[in-house]
Amino acid sequence: MEGILDRANGRMNVLEKAIEEFEKAQAEIKKLEEYYTSQQWKDDFAADEEGKYPADLKRGILSEDGIYNMLERNKELLQRIKEEP
Repeated sequence: MEGILDRANGRMNVLEKAIEEFEKAQAEIKKLEEYYTSQQWKDDFAADEEGKYPADLKRGILSEDGIYNMLERNKELLQRIKEEP
């Protein structure tokens, strides 16, 4: 039983730290969401489609599905954190 208590406390400590980091990341995620819904993102996307950016440039930010999926996952995780068991 002592081992269960120790493991549970250890896991809760890890989870607590992860939740704190996730909550801190929300400001950055909000900035990304604002960019994704802006004219600037549309302009950057169009420029990339026209080949105006170097071929070796990382393009995760210009992936429609990548950003959308991350934003949806973020919403789901926020809901999950706020749900009561």
